[in-house]
Amino acid sequence: MKAWMIENIMQLSEGVQPLSLYDLPVPEPGMGEILLRVNACGVCHTELDEIEGRTPPPSLPIIPGHQVIGTIVKHGPDSGKYPPGTRVGVAWIFSACGSCSFCRSDQENLCPDFKATGRDVNGGYAEFMVAKEDYVYPIPDSFTDVEAAPLLCAGAIGYRSLRLSGITNGKTLGLTGFGASAHLVLKLARFMYPESKIIVFARQPEEREFALQLGAVWSGDTSDIPPISPETIIDTTPAWKPILYALRNLAPGGRLIINAIRKEDSDKHFLQQVNYPSDLWMEKEIKSVANVERRDVYEFLELAARIPIKPQVEVYDFLQANQALHDIKHRRIRGAKVLRFEHSSA
Repeated sequence: MKAWMIENIMQLSEGVQPLSLYDLPVPEPGMGEILLRVNACGVCHTELDEIEGRTPPPSLPIIPGHQVIGTIVKHGPDSGKYPPGTRVGVAWIFSACGSCSFCRSDQENLCPDFKATGRDVNGGYAEFMVAKEDYVYPIPDSFTDVEAAPLLCAGAIGYRSLRLSGITNGKTLGLTGFGASAHLVLKLARFMYPESKIIVFARQPEEREFALQLGAVWSGDTSDIPPISPETIIDTTPAWKPILYALRNLAPGGRLIINAIRKEDSDKHFLQQVNYPSDLWMEKEIKSVANVERRDVYEFLELAARIPIKPQVEVYDFLQANQALHDIKHRRIRGAKVLRFEHSSA
């Protein structure tokens, strides 16, 4: 099978090809595992975090990709919940131990033995992949392969962020950054909290215009002062600057949710400008989002099918994986990016 692999940690600059194309044997599913023929795989900023060393894989080379839509073609021992031919998804959570205090208290995302798809084990930038059967999700028929892929990470992590935000109907929600996850959060929030106003902070004019098209009542630059102070802000950027301005724009008692696996260090100096009286006082809160639980994926897929939520998708051929990563790196973004394999029918 053909597979893209991360071979080395590097800084992604123009002209650098971060992934190498391999010909590998088709993997064999082990105990409780299934073999998938991959139809589509979302491209996420987290892949850049892996490549550039902010959340490095424990060993190299590794096949990245954690927004995987595939069809079951083979079962390993002690599997068979889903018959061959079933279309399923694989998300960032590849597995957890199931026995620690976190797993026993519905917090498997905090498990010390948490395994991430495409970082700790091989992921979906390949024609075939192996997954734990207990950690895959049937995909509603209403979604094509490329529509479903971003729902597994950008959608599920956005749903978790919204749950952790504590927002209630009628309160104002702010979003910083407007890529794959934030545009799905906006669609979800408009359905769940129809009386709430949504404002968007984004660096690129195209992103700000896109947010208005999707129903934001206001959009501006990261450092702009909005006409209303949001009670909740969800940050989906890889940068530190939006954190500083989000804190300043939060209403008293507001909560900032940081939805990012890692932050880049290039603008870390903005943290030195945090002023306690104006930025943190008045009982403002900061909460990070760590990974996802299976519950987040199951619940969001059901909700997305019912609303329905269809992501804005840019489709790339499987062989264009390096180009897709460069486009994310250089903020050439409108919605979500997805690799589509030749045999996929959607």
